[in-house]
Amino acid sequence: MMAASPPSPCAAGFPAEGRCGYYVEKKKRFCRMVAAAGKRFCGEHAGAAEEENSRKRILCPLDPKHTVYEDQLAKHLKKCNAREKPKPDFFIQDINAGLKDDTEILEQLVPISSLSEEQLGNLINKLRKASEGLSSTLNDHIMSHPALHDAINDPRNGDSATKHLKQQLLGPRRCFVEFGAGKGKLSHWVDVALKDAEKVHFILVEKVTTRFKVDGKHRKKNSVFERLQIDIQHLCLNKIPVLREGKLPVVGIGKHLCGVATDLALRCLVETYAACYEKRNEEPLAKRIKNDKTENEINTLAKEGSENNVPEKWTPVAGIVIALCCHHRCEWRHYVGKEYFRGLGLGAVEFHYFQRMSSWATCGMRKAPLEDTAITTKSKDHQSDDSEEHDDGEYRITDDSTDNLPGILTVEEKKKIGHLCKLLIDQGRVQYLQHKGFSPALQNYIDPLVSLENVLLTALPIPSSSLQTTG
Repeated sequence: MMAASPPSPCAAGFPAEGRCGYYVEKKKRFCRMVAAAGKRFCGEHAGAAEEENSRKRILCPLDPKHTVYEDQLAKHLKKCNAREKPKPDFFIQDINAGLKDDTEILEQLVPISSLSEEQLGNLINKLRKASEGLSSTLNDHIMSHPALHDAINDPRNGDSATKHLKQQLLGPRRCFVEFGAGKGKLSHWVDVALKDAEKVHFILVEKVTTRFKVDGKHRKKNSVFERLQIDIQHLCLNKIPVLREGKLPVVGIGKHLCGVATDLALRCLVETYAACYEKRNEEPLAKRIKNDKTENEINTLAKEGSENNVPEKWTPVAGIVIALCCHHRCEWRHYVGKEYFRGLGLGAVEFHYFQRMSSWATCGMRKAPLEDTAITTKSKDHQSDDSEEHDDGEYRITDDSTDNLPGILTVEEKKKIGHLCKLLIDQGRVQYLQHKGFSPALQNYIDPLVSLENVLLTALPIPSSSLQTTG
């Protein structure tokens, strides 16, 4: 039985009129859900009301993130958003997944805290050797669009909202596919920045049900928002009607796309989607023009003076813009840079430990003074790599403790090693995109004081004429 949590001493004010009176300690505010007429609490927190004490609320077996009355469970399961739904045409099981190689080896690996000093030293030496020649300092490319100025300067948004607004990205006009869309704010600001651009379509991909979505508020004539609830691992873009029928050039975007989701999104774009057009591109040029309405549309736009808004030659993927984060959640199975690692003499074992050590790059978020940051040799069962959380673009550490390591490593040393791990993992993605015919780049797109996860991966397709020249 859930009980009402009394307001925190530091909390100011009372719940808004007509809103739930339950104080959410974790968020340091009252619940914002609407309470029924004459009720103090919303349906989710109704168990806290004295008049509801006779009815028991239990966790939903389909999704433990919410509760339901025990006597209404059967009815709830029929309409719960987490229930199994018919699979759409664009769902193809594991279409973007990697191969299950070296699974048995990875299952036998011990935590970093259980490694000997010699084993850890060998891993760090391999990391430094593999990183030789890579620039550890990325170029800063911090930009802001006028569309964000009013929202950024609005005091009602607060510091947290300002932090997220400053991290919004802008790309060229086409069909924007936002991976890991969450509430859809990135697509929202892209749409605002594009103003009245014609034929703008947004596809928001998110695997979980999301509340307070902003895409539902868009009703503009020239832009269409479509939300797909699906795991990127199973998403086949060329099965989506608007892309299959309209053959719209796609711009893949993502704001803080966690670990493995970045690799799945890259494979979804440059292999699953783009590959379906490779056979077509092998046809004679005259036949392609005859059968492709897109070519005619481009010519029409060019005559109308819109040359700046269309590419010289249509490509299925017009660009990729992804803000990277959470490298500690990468998986060897799905990682797109396996060939890069193998070329350096590295494999699944090294990748496993490098992705775990990548979390050390955020040690600077600890509040402990630097002189107290030596790590002792004593081992613990708890591994604080898993203490990191990612919530709607905000990266934080929920536990001030760090991995107990063999030997002594200061926080600054751990940060440098963590950054090298991130750089090496990202470099594998860069090489993957290069081999797929793209021109990729890594750059810092926001001040680290706003977000420590401030690296942006961009990629543009290399014109076929350039590929022929270099080949």
